[in-house]
Amino acid sequence: MAPGFWAGKRVLVTGHTGFKGSWLVLMLRTLGAEVSGYSLPAPTTPAMFDLLGIERACQHTIGDVRDLDRLMSVVGDVRPEVVFHMAAQPLVRDSYAIPVETYDVNVMGTVKVLEACRLVGGVKAIVAITTDKCYENVGSLWGYREPDRLGGADPYSNSKACAELVVDAYRQSYFSRADQADGVGLASVRAGNVIGGGDFAKDRVVPDAVTAFANQQVLKIRYPDAIRPWQHVLEPLGGYLTLAEHLYASPAFAEGWNFGPDIEAAVPVANLVTRLSELWGGGAAWEHVGGQHLHEAAILKLDITKAASRLGWRPKLSLQATLGLTVEWYLAHARGDDLVSLTQRQIDDYLRAPGAAN
Repeated sequence: MAPGFWAGKRVLVTGHTGFKGSWLVLMLRTLGAEVSGYSLPAPTTPAMFDLLGIERACQHTIGDVRDLDRLMSVVGDVRPEVVFHMAAQPLVRDSYAIPVETYDVNVMGTVKVLEACRLVGGVKAIVAITTDKCYENVGSLWGYREPDRLGGADPYSNSKACAELVVDAYRQSYFSRADQADGVGLASVRAGNVIGGGDFAKDRVVPDAVTAFANQQVLKIRYPDAIRPWQHVLEPLGGYLTLAEHLYASPAFAEGWNFGPDIEAAVPVANLVTRLSELWGGGAAWEHVGGQHLHEAAILKLDITKAASRLGWRPKLSLQATLGLTVEWYLAHARGDDLVSLTQRQIDDYLRAPGAAN
């Protein structure tokens, strides 16, 4: 990231009360940005947003991304130069239970955020966050690349593939394409399986693990052999910020982008939870729960060659370092330690770290 770029920049983050949104607000504030957030209340109890008092770190507005009039009012008041659209229904298993809401939030919510930016004007760069699950999963042993076919067997993954198509249509119809010289840079980003301190969502492996370990229970795992591209939450956020800087300067970067870990970090769930239990200590353990479960892809990997070659972005943290930071955060939470200072130190250390995984 360019030194000093974010100082004084007006930034709007939708979904800022969520796990990734909370980290992004703090990261942007660390870099000197003027941050505004638009979101529903924090989605979990507890929530990182509430535990750290992140409401005080930004101009905080409660609102639904499906409310176009409210969005336009907020965009008009904030006059953002950069927008990060994160607000979503983010859980695969929930999407099976509430498919209509999932599509409504993830597809029409994206439409309305982009429409508010189009109608109000003044935005220079928009980064729309989707997911690594937006690709049609064909069980490939290789990482998915940006030109690969979009798809999704479950409502969440499919809704995010639809959101990708929305972004592309708005880029082609209203905002600048990569072959145009000026205007609004609009890009979509697909991150790997993001982990780190502060995630309390249900049916995610790390929150489920630390909840079980903290209560001296055995963690139950449905798909121990499923392979995912695990990465610390700060890694894709650094990629989003780097991309936004490029978009601000030139719409030549107005495309889809993968931000994932190095290939060594794409490991089975069993490998991940074994390392987590070892770092947690105290007899932490897990076991496989057999039987019929909702569909989940067996293998998912991302190819990050494009981000590395065109943006100069690469992950900084090894999987072991990622897990160390994650366990450090949750153990501090369990002890009642100062999470504000700990989180800020992790952000500062990450920003100062060299570019190669360590």
